[in-house]
Amino acid sequence: MAQEIISVDRLSKSYAGVDALRDVSFSLATGEIRAICGENGAGKSTFVKLLMGITQPDSGSISIDGRIRTIVGPQHAQGLGLGFVAQELSLAPRLSILDNIWLGSADVPLIYRRSRFRARAQEAMQLLGIGDWDLDRPVGTLTIGQQQLVEIARLLARQARVLILDEPTATLTDAEIARIVGVLKLVKARGHSIIYISHRLGEVFELCDSVSVFRNGEHVATKPVGEITRDGLIELMLGRSVGKMYPSASAHRQVGNAVVVEGLKVPDAMYDFSFTAPRGKILCIAGQIGSGANMVIRALAGLVYGATGRVIVNGKPMRLGSVPHCVSRNVLFLSEDRAAEGIFHRLKVLDNLVATSLGAQARLGVLNRPSLSQFAARLADRVGIDRQRLRAYAGNLSGGNQQKLLFGRVVERSEPGILLMNEPTRGIDVGARADIYQLMRKLCALGYSLIMTSSDLEEVVGIADIVVTMYRGRAIARYEYEGIDMASIMVDITHPPPASKVAP
Repeated sequence: MAQEIISVDRLSKSYAGVDALRDVSFSLATGEIRAICGENGAGKSTFVKLLMGITQPDSGSISIDGRIRTIVGPQHAQGLGLGFVAQELSLAPRLSILDNIWLGSADVPLIYRRSRFRARAQEAMQLLGIGDWDLDRPVGTLTIGQQQLVEIARLLARQARVLILDEPTATLTDAEIARIVGVLKLVKARGHSIIYISHRLGEVFELCDSVSVFRNGEHVATKPVGEITRDGLIELMLGRSVGKMYPSASAHRQVGNAVVVEGLKVPDAMYDFSFTAPRGKILCIAGQIGSGANMVIRALAGLVYGATGRVIVNGKPMRLGSVPHCVSRNVLFLSEDRAAEGIFHRLKVLDNLVATSLGAQARLGVLNRPSLSQFAARLADRVGIDRQRLRAYAGNLSGGNQQKLLFGRVVERSEPGILLMNEPTRGIDVGARADIYQLMRKLCALGYSLIMTSSDLEEVVGIADIVVTMYRGRAIARYEYEGIDMASIMVDITHPPPASKVAP
């Protein structure tokens, strides 16, 4: 029987009278990889904050190595052998790998002599199979996947026995994910324990020994991954059956193409990319980060000013490099980065929904507030946002509701248009994903054409009617309906294609 390294007993935490965590008990064994799954707001983040001493529990206890501890802060947690990598990386891009590994460490004295700490950093890098990396290289020159490895090396160099990882693969390519998974298996084999928080259930079943499910601030179950199915895990997370995750496409095929793209080019990023997208369907451009897939979406949205090529939207030519012109053609964009290019966090849901429609709701330059509120309520109903949330601040919504808010903003027009989406379910829990997929199919039924990218191949195969694969700026192949195959897509986006397969 493996020894318990962490034991939590009846841990509770509330904010302003609202329970964020309620009577949670939890244990983790040495050498175990434990997934923690749950919807946004289930209590996962609060639980991690309590473990790391970022905040203090209202009641309950945390034991490390069988001894009850009051963890007073992150450095204290580090001293107890706990290390945390947040979803948003905390590296300083202009500092070297070596300096990032030791930045903020309790072990570093006031006078920091790099030579004394180089050997320990090198040993940690060696353990991860990256011992040949130059420790003096600035972190900002690394890919996101490489930076994630530096974050893990940081914990190992600081002798963390428990690694707590929050969505470590959310922004990585499939190749980078495979590398991270391999590294974590190696870390486990060396006797370290891992708490793995992820919405990507495929990784849970591939990597983890067991899974704990949180729901509404409570721990509802812990099971070995070999004793639970994917559908069973989803039901535990939601407290209900999610039904079919990916709704079926309508049997009715609308006539004609909504978008025709010929010879789309972006200097040093994309070369002669062409495709057609029919009305009422979902076309997914599948490619790894750096393939140019997200650049296609941004170029069609008018956000890439060096883009050239011929684009026809509903029979009319569309000028590239101009957002207003693209919007005038009813071509609308949803960014993968909700925080930077999506919602206005400090404005209310109502204001966010109507932000692009103020002109239509004004008379002689004066807003009609009652009409504006009614309009926002209709948009909220259309995308599944509770009307009672209209006065809430957008920054306080879950990721799923924030994404619905963006959909509401772009579907306010009377005529169905073109929706361009990069990673439409990034950082969204499984229940909200099902809602988003239902909404996407509803828009297709109304005549919208959806063009998207996704780094989640399961999502690509599950939701797309048409898949165009992409590798290093070029279209590789096109798959439609029953011909969509995950293995073929994986090969296309990860290997240099034979000349005969490159799409014309």
